[in-house]
Amino acid sequence: MKYATLLNGVKMPMLGYGVYQVTKEECERCVLDALKVGYRSIDTAQSYFNEEEVGSAIEKSGIPRNEVFLTTKVWVENYGYEECKKSVKISLKKLKTDYIDLMLLHQPFADYYGAWRALEELYEEGKLRAIGISNFYPDRMVDIASFAKIRPMVNQVEVHPHNQQAGAKEWNEKYGLQLEAWAPFGEGRGSMFELPELRDIADKHNKTVAQVILRWHL
Repeated sequence: MKYATLLNGVKMPMLGYGVYQVTKEECERCVLDALKVGYRSIDTAQSYFNEEEVGSAIEKSGIPRNEVFLTTKVWVENYGYEECKKSVKISLKKLKTDYIDLMLLHQPFADYYGAWRALEELYEEGKLRAIGISNFYPDRMVDIASFAKIRPMVNQVEVHPHNQQAGAKEWNEKYGLQLEAWAPFGEGRGSMFELPELRDIADKHNKTVAQVILRWHL
C-alpha cells in the first residue's frame, strides 16, 4: 500500500473504499469485503447514514483498529461550534471507536468557522488524528488555511479524468493540503471506461481502463 504523509506527519493510505450511496442493508457486508481484500482506508460521512454499519464491519473484521484509516465528515446541519462537537461525539459512538483518523467538514457553507474551531479542539484532545475539509474551492480553502489556528490537512474534492482539478491541486499544494479524490472514476459518467485515449493506454500496457485511471490518480 502506498501512503501520503499529511501536514502533521500522519500517514494516509492512497487507496480507499468509500461508502457513499451504499445502503444501510448492504454497507456492513461491503466494508467487510473491502477489508478482506486488503483495503485499509474506509470513508463514510454523517450524511451517508451508514456510520453504524461501518463501525460494526471494522469491529467484526478482527483487524486491529490502528491498522484501519477511518474517515468521516460533519454535515452542514451540524455546523457551528457546539453542534459540531456534539455530532462528532455521536459519530464516534456510531463508529464504535474512541478516535477518528480523519474528520472533514463536508461543505463550505453555514457556520463552518465555528465547526472548524470544534474540530481543532477535538484534534488537540486526541479524538481526531487529522482534520480537513471537503468540496472547498481554492478561495474558501485559502481563507481557512490562512486564518485557522490549525491548518486543514486534507481537501477532498471531485477528481477524475473528466474533472482534473489542476488549479485546485496547485493551490492546495501551495498551502500544504493533501488533495484527495472522491468519485475517482467519475461514477462511470461520460462513458469514461470507453474513452479511446484511455483504452489505447490500457491496451498498450495490458491493463484495464480502471487501472489506468487509478495510476493517473496516483
